[in-house]
Amino acid sequence: MGMTVSDFDFELPDALIAQEPAETRGGSRLLVLNRGRATEHVMFSQLPHYLRAGDLLVLNNTRVFPARLLGRRHPSGGVVECLLVRPLGGGEWDALMHPGQKLKPGAQVVFEDGDARLHGEVLAHHFHARRTIRFWTDSGIDSADLIDRLGHMPLPPYIKRDDHASDRERYQTVYARERGSVAAPTAGLHFTDALLAELASRGIERTELTLHVGYGTFKPIRATELDQHVVDPETFTVSAATATALTHARREGRRIIAVGTTTVRALESLEIDADGAVEAFRGEARLFIRPGHEFRLVSAMITNFHVPRSSLLVLVAAFAGRERVLDAYREAVTRGYRFYSYGDAMLIV
Repeated sequence: MGMTVSDFDFELPDALIAQEPAETRGGSRLLVLNRGRATEHVMFSQLPHYLRAGDLLVLNNTRVFPARLLGRRHPSGGVVECLLVRPLGGGEWDALMHPGQKLKPGAQVVFEDGDARLHGEVLAHHFHARRTIRFWTDSGIDSADLIDRLGHMPLPPYIKRDDHASDRERYQTVYARERGSVAAPTAGLHFTDALLAELASRGIERTELTLHVGYGTFKPIRATELDQHVVDPETFTVSAATATALTHARREGRRIIAVGTTTVRALESLEIDADGAVEAFRGEARLFIRPGHEFRLVSAMITNFHVPRSSLLVLVAAFAGRERVLDAYREAVTRGYRFYSYGDAMLIV
């Protein structure tokens, strides 16, 4: 009998689901879950005290793009919402569209701001609200540039407010570079340039990979048994330079510290050859990390607090032990920690 999804449930008052980021970036709390000692409660700015020279910090440098478009049907004028999920090439996108029942293949939509106008046509209807949509402009502006101008930041479904202009900056890590995510790798939101500089000055190494976070990150586990759940694939890239940094750290017995579950997934998807060299990679992460997984690269992780019954919570439990993680979550609830994307953080060492 395998583990069931109900093994990863916990009580969370709605009031603890953070609706706004902390007042200042990095002004969050940090729960330190140390395998050998009691749990500690500090501020995220104190992270350098828990890392040591020679540690290799691995960051996901993906960039969230404003993937939520608000417009109207053409010519009827009915309101339309479109969340871009992934590009298919040639101006076509896989998207979630609302209201679904009206948007059949051939339906025309338009998104505009002043003189900037983005046209779309629904090409195909898939399961649930999924559509294939093709975009074009009549102004000579590239459709990708227009999406950046017209789009709204795709805040997670549990943030029950409209996006603010400030979310364009706060729902993005300071080291975000490679455009392609529809959700932020949220453990990275706590880092400031000053904190990264302090870590570097203490001899903590840093390397980056890119994993584009897809909408599947919010997918609940609908199967009763964990073994029946399939995570959605996400594209990721680990360069030769990053693979070399990982190889050296692993051979020298130095800690590899993953910032975020996205980074953990990417790292644990990599191949290690017979000589212990980590191989560079470009492709898809399809790995569902659950209890029983043998971690080959990650020795510590920084992560936010996750949704009950989610694949992300299962991943953290696989790393630190289900009982210990759920005990830490219950303690975090009692102490009023802020949960989810804009919430507080946890360091597991």
